[in-house]
Order: sequence, then structure tokens, then C-alpha cells
Amino acid sequence: MKALKKLFDNMRPSFEEGGKLHAFRSLYEGFESFAFVPNTTSRQGSVNIHDAFDSKRLMSFVVIALIPALLFGCYNIGYQNALAAGVECPCSEGVFSLFLYGFLAMLPKLIVSYVVGLGIEFTVAQWKKEEIAEGYLVSGIIIPLIIPVNTPLWMLAIAVAFSVIFAKEIFGGTGMNIFNVALITRAFLFFSYPSMMTGDDNVWVAQDTILGLGYAVPDTYTAATPLGAAVAEGFAGFDCSTIKAAIIGLIPGSMGETSVIAIGLGALILLYTGVASWKTMLSVFVGGAATGYLMQALGLTQIQWYEHLVLGGFAFGAVFMATDPVTSARTECGKYIYGFMIGLVAVLVRVMNPGYPEGMMLAILLMNLFAPLIDYFFVQSNINKRLNRAKK
Repeated sequence: MKALKKLFDNMRPSFEEGGKLHAFRSLYEGFESFAFVPNTTSRQGSVNIHDAFDSKRLMSFVVIALIPALLFGCYNIGYQNALAAGVECPCSEGVFSLFLYGFLAMLPKLIVSYVVGLGIEFTVAQWKKEEIAEGYLVSGIIIPLIIPVNTPLWMLAIAVAFSVIFAKEIFGGTGMNIFNVALITRAFLFFSYPSMMTGDDNVWVAQDTILGLGYAVPDTYTAATPLGAAVAEGFAGFDCSTIKAAIIGLIPGSMGETSVIAIGLGALILLYTGVASWKTMLSVFVGGAATGYLMQALGLTQIQWYEHLVLGGFAFGAVFMATDPVTSARTECGKYIYGFMIGLVAVLVRVMNPGYPEGMMLAILLMNLFAPLIDYFFVQSNINKRLNRAKK
């Protein structure tokens, strides 16, 4: 660490005013900020309010919270590949070999996500002569976790470029975007290349061997997600084995969204560190459970209310994307309304639109749009109450 610090110190004069590389100062400061904490903070006794919990720390905690879902997603990729190849007990192949196969399948998508996304952010920061923000550190790892394993890399690159430019940079960059960048990426893929994002096609299971690992799966093999299968069966309920597999995560689905246990571990980290709002997170589950119970009571579906909470991207969306501090409601009371409506809309889309059984993406993006309005009403209400008290 001292050697790395010395390297940055030796390079600094070249990037300062009058240095040969001064034009690239924003890139230097971005890498230095990522590697180390700032050298200066607010002076004691000054009027500035300085919180040690800066954006880099916040993003770092979210990335740490995503690690359980990432690791299990790698394992599940290998598990589903072996299962599709006819291996009766994929676990007999060895946990490490299944994980390594999944990691090698996931790695190119992580690289493309970060190279394209950070490349655009670096370019924009250099053009605007501003510091590079750490906002894409989280989006860059979430994006590969919410797409099917067989998504072509060129599709991913186009979608990432579109979302970073039109959902983030055009609004002013990190902290200014209205919509969740990762979800805009998935929405772009969903509406532009629907056959690669939905259905019971071969999009959910890795088909080929990688560096001698895994199995070559026949092209005719198809594997539907549990929600996709439920639509085909008229939204009938699930047996206990399916729910158990969904909680553990051994089901087809987007790479990081299948394991409720892994997502739950991430939720505990976010709540313990105070990064995510428990009000938003809890309200999403309450809204989904209440709407699921109502839909079943009205005879519109046979799926139990708790089955909605553990299947598809519901849990992942509630924990990691509904709680995005930039695009979610910020008033304390508004967080309850915001989260509840996400859960409500997600289940409504699932039940009322059989062509699209996964409603979490659309629900969060819709409520991203209404979050400022929710906050406005609560802020204005507080202002009016204070004015009335002042008049009295």
C-alpha cells in the first residue's frame, strides 16, 4: 500500500497545473480517489458539515453486499449447465468446478459492463474537466447479475452505453439521474431484444464448455424460469420443492437474482451499515405480499402471496434497486409509499399481464418517475404545517 501511495505521489506533479499531463488530471484524481481516502476534510470548527461516510464508502458497502449473490450466481450457472446436460446430481461434480465454470461465464460480462460504462464516464469527466464519480461501481456489477447468462456481449455493450449516456450523463452524472441505470440497461435489452431476455428459450442456461469445464448442452434444450412456467400453466401454484429451490437459488433465472438466501445476506449488510433504508425495503415486501394475497382472494391467481416474494427478481429488486438512494423517495414517510407501490405494481404486472410474468423492473422504473412527486407532497405538507403553526 505504501508503494502504491508513493507511486501516486510521484505522478501527481505531472497532472497538476503546468504538468505535461494536466489535461488528464480528472483521470488521475479519479484513480487516486478510488485507491485512497482524500487527504483533506473539512476543518474543525468550520461551517461545513462533513460526513466520513462518503460516496466511495457507500458504493463499497453495496458492492460487498452484492458479493454473496455474485458468488452463488456463479455456482448456479455451473449447476444449471450440468443439470441441462443430464447430470442427475450436479453437486457430485464438485462445488469448485461448478463455481469456476460459472465464474468464467460471468467474467466477460463483468468486464464488458465496467469497460464500457467506466470508459464513457471517464470520457465525459475528461470532456467536462470534472472529477470522476464512483457511481458506476455498483451499476457495473448489478447489470451482469440481472441479465440471462447467454446474453451476447455486443448486446450488453450497446445497452450499457445507452443507459450510461441517456439515463445518467445526460442528466448530469452520478446523483442526478432519475432512473436506475442498471434497470434502464435491462429495459433496453428487454424491449430491443425480447427473445434474448424472456421465455423458455435457451437463454437461462449456459450451453457450451469453457476452457474444458462444463458441458455442451444440445441447442434444442430449453429451460423456463418458475414464473415463466407458471404463466404457461395458468398461474397455478408451486410445489414445496420449487419454493425450496427458489429460496436456495438452484433455479433458472438471471445470474444473481435466484438465491433469496444470498440476497438476504446482502440485505443484512446494507441494513447493518445503514446504506439502505429498511422502510423502503420492508414496504416493497409488504406491498407485494398484500397485493398477492388480494389477487389470490379475488381468484385471479393460484400463486400464494409469499411465492411472489421469493421468485423472479422480486427480492433482488427490493434489496438492491428499490433502495437506490438517488432514484428512490428521500422523505421518511415517502419511503413507505414508494416501496409499497413498487411491490403492488410488480405483482399486478405479473398477474394481469401473462406475456410478462416478471414485473419488478417495470414497477421500480415507474416509481422512479413518481419518487420526486411523492417527496414533493410530503415536503409541501411539512411546510404548510409549519406555516400554520407560525400563524398561530
